[in-house]
Amino acid sequence: MSQSDELAKVKERIRLLTERTVSNGCTEAEALQAAEMVGRLLDRYALSMSEIEVRQSVCVQRSVPLMGRQRRPIDACVPAVARFCDCKVWLAREGEQAKYVFFGFEEDVSLAIYLLAVVERGMRHELEAFRALRSQLRGPDLRVASRRHQQGMAVRVGERLEAMHRERGRQRHREAPAGAALMVVKQATVEEAFCETRIRLTRTRPSAVRLDAAYRQGYDAGGRINLNRPLRGQGRERLP
Repeated sequence: MSQSDELAKVKERIRLLTERTVSNGCTEAEALQAAEMVGRLLDRYALSMSEIEVRQSVCVQRSVPLMGRQRRPIDACVPAVARFCDCKVWLAREGEQAKYVFFGFEEDVSLAIYLLAVVERGMRHELEAFRALRSQLRGPDLRVASRRHQQGMAVRVGERLEAMHRERGRQRHREAPAGAALMVVKQATVEEAFCETRIRLTRTRPSAVRLDAAYRQGYDAGGRINLNRPLRGQGRERLP
């Protein structure tokens, strides 16, 4: 099998794995296992692309279905997930079904979907710990505190991803000027491809947040969520 044929099969496997989500009928364990496998494949088959390869790359769209119609606290960090992975993202609705749509190079989109799954699981893990220590809260009080805790986590995760993205850019300029220049070409290629879709995005006003104790504790918890994808077989223990 040629390298290009092998890579094509790997990309197809990654695409199928990213579709194994709880929203699509998988158990949480199955979805997590799929996310970990995506991380290992992305690392194992990472390629350095020349400018010609970048310009010839085809951008793709991948959707992540959401449960319910209301906005979720994790929305606050989804744009940072997309920027960190060099993608665009927007929230789309089809009837009663809402979804995140990621747009960019296939490997980047797969990484964004994987990273979002890691963040979601980390937020659930921290929320469970928070609720376990607040057994006195019931009904509406518990729901409000839980939402503010998740809002704090999402904001902190977004800040961390933005900082990591800036540092990665500075490192590229210091250590690999050619790689930094290639990223400019890559970003321009994605922008051109997105313009061709004729999709028009609009900004939404962020929801007001009360900076209470639950929010601050969630913000601290957001600093504990492990944003590193599995490397060299170190899959499960790298996740929260």
